[in-house]
Amino acid sequence: MKQIILSLFSLMLSTFACAAETWIDLTHTLGSDSVFWPTAAPFELITESQGMTEAGYYYSAYSFRSAEHGGTHIDAPVHFAQGRMSVDQIPLERLIGNACVIDVTPLAEADPDYQIDITAILAWESANGRIPDDSILLFRTGYGHFWPDAKRYLGTDQRGQIGVDQLHFPGLHPLTATWLVNERQIKSVGIDTASIDYGQSKTFGSHVILMAQDIPAFENLANLEQLPDQGAFIVALPVKIRGGSGGPLRIVARIQ
Repeated sequence: MKQIILSLFSLMLSTFACAAETWIDLTHTLGSDSVFWPTAAPFELITESQGMTEAGYYYSAYSFRSAEHGGTHIDAPVHFAQGRMSVDQIPLERLIGNACVIDVTPLAEADPDYQIDITAILAWESANGRIPDDSILLFRTGYGHFWPDAKRYLGTDQRGQIGVDQLHFPGLHPLTATWLVNERQIKSVGIDTASIDYGQSKTFGSHVILMAQDIPAFENLANLEQLPDQGAFIVALPVKIRGGSGGPLRIVARIQ
């Protein structure tokens, strides 16, 4: 009888825990209005079949065209580091885990060319404690609210090289990236802008530094304002493209 009571109690606790969970989608929906890099072709959904068949049932099927690095997506380490992991080689352990969310929204609002510096991370640690080893580190700039308005999100709605020259949005300073790989043990990073490097970067230093250490990046994240500073559990699963430098990403967070 005692064992039965304990089993029922355990089941009740498990049911309560599941009911208390909230899942948050950190992914922007891919569509014709999705923000892509100015030199990348936009997303395109192509109708192959749609409608009633001669057999009397409805059937639809589509194909799509998309650059690897558009919409909510992952940058695999090989994107900026020769010989490092392609998207299909990234271990699941680097894509799933507990998140630390660092909010730099006031600084990003004040300067579209703001680069996240070490002091922002130290301020977070002063309030929350040292970043735990094997964390997924997410940066909230507030730019997710501008999606899909390219002019506000990227600083320009121009296409081609002219658009690249006019990019203005926040990112991670390369010195901060260097500090992270030397002083902390993180397994992936993410940001709610189009790049982990700021818009005016010409050398993409933060990409190079992080990806040389096989640290992937999640870009164009959504809804980061719904996450706590700590306590969110991230699942980030990209399309598994053999040899790919990145790809569309479905990323979600569980909070309790």
